[in-house]
Amino acid sequence: MNRFVEPPDYRPGGFCGIILFMQKFDLICPCHFGLEAVLKKEIQELGYEIARTEDGRVIFHGDSDAVVMANIHLRTAERVLIDCAEFEARTFDELFEGIKAVEWESYIPKNGRFWVKKASSVNSKLFSPRDIQSIVKKAIVDHLSGVYGISRFEEDGEEYPLRVFIHKDKVTVGLDTTGDSLHKRGYRTDAGEAPIAENLAAALIMLTPWKADRHLVDPFCGSGTFAIEAAMIAKNIAPGMGRGYTSERWTNIINKKLWYDAVAEAQSEILSDLSCDIQGYDLDPEVIALARDNARRAGVEDTIHFQQRPVAELSHHGKYGFIITNPPYGERIETLETLPGIYSDLGKAMRRLETWSLYMITSYADAERYVGRKSAKNRKLYNGMIQARFLSFPGPKPPLRQRSTGGG
Repeated sequence: MNRFVEPPDYRPGGFCGIILFMQKFDLICPCHFGLEAVLKKEIQELGYEIARTEDGRVIFHGDSDAVVMANIHLRTAERVLIDCAEFEARTFDELFEGIKAVEWESYIPKNGRFWVKKASSVNSKLFSPRDIQSIVKKAIVDHLSGVYGISRFEEDGEEYPLRVFIHKDKVTVGLDTTGDSLHKRGYRTDAGEAPIAENLAAALIMLTPWKADRHLVDPFCGSGTFAIEAAMIAKNIAPGMGRGYTSERWTNIINKKLWYDAVAEAQSEILSDLSCDIQGYDLDPEVIALARDNARRAGVEDTIHFQQRPVAELSHHGKYGFIITNPPYGERIETLETLPGIYSDLGKAMRRLETWSLYMITSYADAERYVGRKSAKNRKLYNGMIQARFLSFPGPKPPLRQRSTGGG
């Protein structure tokens, strides 16, 4: 899992004899709408102070070490951005002047390659992404030209991508420390059909009371995302150890030693000997083989049992277990005519597993009808571009003695 190989001149206690100043930042972590509270709790558990929570993102205070720790450890975030600027702009002139006023030399070196990766605007007078991108780029060039005393930038150094959000005329500019979205853990090279994003799966698991000493089955496991994310949570495997980040190469902001130290620490905290019962079923044998490969890449192949089995044959000897799943919606891989039977089979299985709890994400309007139960909670969210619901059907709690000693 550890992709951070020590450089030839790495020495414990220092990196190349350089100690970099730990800059203080506000850090922005976008997430799925409706799951801000889960991300907020994660950030607090890392020990950082929350500045505020907004729709679809959490902002917290941190330094360069926080950038590293957030990227490596957060399971539910989309990415980690350094908040470079916030100001009001109703005209392109105001946007230009607001961007130009930022001390960009604190972030972008003389040879840095910088551009606006994405611009978005909601309920604002400035609404053209292309124009926003162009003006922000020109304003940064204008500022840095005066600082560095040059008119032409080679931009042959490291990449410093920016993201600009304008909401109700309030401009926020974030420097993207992550690169590819954090849901790309590195274990899922082929996701199969209708996958659920890794960070969304992790957030939904974390919304349930499931713990590693309780049984867990996903009867529609596909490429294994729910099962793998649950196993990584159980074994305390940091989700970001097996991938790279844009800011790894920002030696002007982040001491590279921080990356090596953070991954080494995360590696030492893995519960390698943990034993738990996590299972995944699917009808397609090729998909099951894919799920096993993904589990192997994630380092949890010894923790999950995958098998080819229809939901109609769902059974388990244990009590007080959990079904956490992403069944077909009829949007992509199943026709609407087949859904009543699929959800009815799931409901019959739940009646056999009378002490179990069911949690599922679905956009199927008649899910509760065919499962045969009314959900206790109905959380609205999005799975990709599909508006869905996370339905909770909690079962009875195990007796106190079983809860204190573990399992069912």
